[in-house]
Amino acid sequence: MPRIRGASIEEHHEMVWAGLAEALRRLLLERDYDSITLGHIATRAGLARNTLYNYARDKGALVLALTQRAGRPGIDRVAAIAARTSDPAAPRLREIIEAVLEAFTDPVLQMMFLPGSGRPADDVPREPDSPFHAIVVEVENVIRDGIARGEFRDIDEVRLTVELLSGAMRAGAERVSRDPAALAATVGAAQEIILSSLRPANAGDMSPGQGPSGGWITGP
Repeated sequence: MPRIRGASIEEHHEMVWAGLAEALRRLLLERDYDSITLGHIATRAGLARNTLYNYARDKGALVLALTQRAGRPGIDRVAAIAARTSDPAAPRLREIIEAVLEAFTDPVLQMMFLPGSGRPADDVPREPDSPFHAIVVEVENVIRDGIARGEFRDIDEVRLTVELLSGAMRAGAERVSRDPAALAATVGAAQEIILSSLRPANAGDMSPGQGPSGGWITGP
């Protein structure tokens, strides 16, 4: 039986997954994504290739699993922000925009936007199976809350609106993936575009993100 790395099987698996993510991050600094094989990843992670098959049947499955795991902290952060229902909706949405774009400073998530055929984005499923579908649901809930409070304009098709706004978030995530130093400017622009599109017509000269009370990323 192979020697486990942690004090328990569960800890061992967590350590292996962390090693696989780090191996892929390092390989992406050295190689084009298309040229990376499971053998390269296994070697860099210090695993036998047969052992790696216990975690993923192919590179696409491994990318999906690593993307889900890398995205989990961001998803949890968004859920926590959305759950603060005593807070106005607009500031919560501003925080969600920042949290989502910050998540894409992780090289594992940046893989989703690499150019070329066989890119990781092709290995990540579309909604509702996307690992980021939970973020879309939370955003929809916050927007509905904002509509009910009068912070946002009345919207008949909230889901469609979120899908359209996701295009702006995807563009922002791609920019952050290309240039992490552009995070602050990208967050600010995304917040202004999205909050401005939701603000009621009678909101006057309120700054982006403030409702009358003052107070995501997925596939294409």
